[in-house]
Parts: sequence; C-alpha cells; structure tokens
Amino acid sequence: MHRWLGKSPGRTLLRLAATLGGLWLTSMALGLIWPKQDQVAGDPSIDEATSLAPLPSGPVTILLVGIDSNQVNDLINQAAPMGPANADSLMLVKVEARRPVELLQLPIELAVTLPGSDSIQPLASIYRQGGVALTADVIAEIVGLPQGEPQRYVVIPRKAVRTLVDGLGELEVNLNESFEYEDKTQNYSVDLQAGQQSLNGAQVEQLVRYRSAPKAEASRRQRQQWILNALAKQLQKPNTIAKLPKLLNELSETVQTDLSQRELMSLTAAAISSNQFPVLSQLPLAPRAGEQTLRQLKANNPMPLWPHGN
Repeated sequence: MHRWLGKSPGRTLLRLAATLGGLWLTSMALGLIWPKQDQVAGDPSIDEATSLAPLPSGPVTILLVGIDSNQVNDLINQAAPMGPANADSLMLVKVEARRPVELLQLPIELAVTLPGSDSIQPLASIYRQGGVALTADVIAEIVGLPQGEPQRYVVIPRKAVRTLVDGLGELEVNLNESFEYEDKTQNYSVDLQAGQQSLNGAQVEQLVRYRSAPKAEASRRQRQQWILNALAKQLQKPNTIAKLPKLLNELSETVQTDLSQRELMSLTAAAISSNQFPVLSQLPLAPRAGEQTLRQLKANNPMPLWPHGN
C-alpha cells in the first residue's frame, strides 16, 4: 500500500510547502484589496453600488462551481451519475471595480488526466474526487493562471440558483425553441415554451440543467449565457441594489465559499459599478473526432488562455 506522501515524500512535502506559501501570499494580496473591516452604515442606496460596500482596489478572480445536487452537503445528487455531486457548470469570473465582469465558461466535458493516473476523465468529475481545491488547481493549470489564482471560490447548488433568481425577480429570456423533458428517476422535468418568457427560479434551474444528449454540453452553455445576460440586466434595474444585502445573506446560507460577507458585498458592488454587460468567453476546443464524448483543446494556443489581452 502506498504511503500518504507517495513514493517521493521529500518532493511531496516541497509541493505542500509551495502550496501553503502560495495560499499565504494570496491572503496577503487580498488583504491589500480589502485592507479594512469597514461596515456600510445605514441602508444601501437604490442606485449607488458603493453604498453596498467599499469597492476592491484591484481585480479578483473567483472560481464558480455549479453542482448537480440541491444542497452542498447532499450525499446523493439525484442526477447522473448518481452519488456525490458533480460539477454541472464551471466558470472563472474576474471582477474589477468599474470594469465589465469577465467570465470564462469552462467545458465540463474537457478531457483531463491527473498526475499519476493513466485514465482520461471529464473535467466535471474532478470536483467529486478532490473538491474545490483540486478543481481550482486543475483549472489554473489548464488556463495558465498566475500563481495564487483563483483567489476565491463559490460552490453553487441548485437551491442557490432558485434563491438568486427569486430574490432578484423573474428573468426575461427569449427562448429559440420549446423544451420538454421528463425523467422520473431523477425527479426532474422541463416544460418551457419558445418565445419571450419570464422565468422564476425553478424554471431557470430547468433551463440551465437541460441537456438533450451526452454531446450537447455546448448547447447547455449557450442557455447558461442567456441566463447570465438576463441576470446582468436584472442587476441594473432600479431598486435592485436595495434587495442585495438580504439576498446575499440568504445565499450565504446556501452556497459554500471562502468569501466573507464583506468581500461578497464588495465584489457585487464592483460588478454593478461598471454599468456594462459581462464579457463572456469560452476555451478554444478542437472538433470532436468520431463518436468521442470528451473534448480536447485546440493545439498551440498561447498561454494564458484567459483573460484575453492580459
């Protein structure tokens, strides 16, 4: 039986030390971005983002992990494959005050091979194996992020999606087709009609979760973009800012994150302060070969793959 430190304990300890050092440097850097424990006095303004919290003084990169269970601590996800939660969606988000939010949608069907393993597996399965820490490490390596990024993470179960949408108000989405599907095994159904729709939290969950076939992940990411754009529009509406403190407090009980309440408020304020739509990006994927389900990146892409121009 292999020892916990592996065949080369000295090398493993060096890697652990480097990881801990990187985490310490990251915490120091974030301390410069949020140097004071300021609290917002009084009620937030209905139209001023900075009334929520002081804006961060620099960019912050967050890993968003949307999981296929109703709550973070659910042991059974009632999805496929059945068992502990998988990552249904993965995104990197870069937030900087008064600049548009940048989002990178990561293909959960991307083929990855972990060090020491000979098997290929989808990126979605990494969360089930190693949680958010391993997921963040793998994604940082794929994308070519600087050491210490992503600085923060948020794990979003399905319940949090419903809470977010219902807290902000129904989302206006123009569906290019009707979506109808029922899976009694997973206790899941979709019944949405084509055209302009006002979707509540449960209906948004149906839309972002729906996948017509194992190879249809790209279409699901397109529907996720519809929702992201609709959320951006909703955040710019009058009186939205006044709703956010209560909503963020409710979400903090549902999501799993290493963001403090103050940091979450600050990043939300920074996202609203730009008054611009998010910049959505995707990784460059090579065409599928034959009947393969997993995808590969296009060859010879310059690093880092994201953000563009940085």
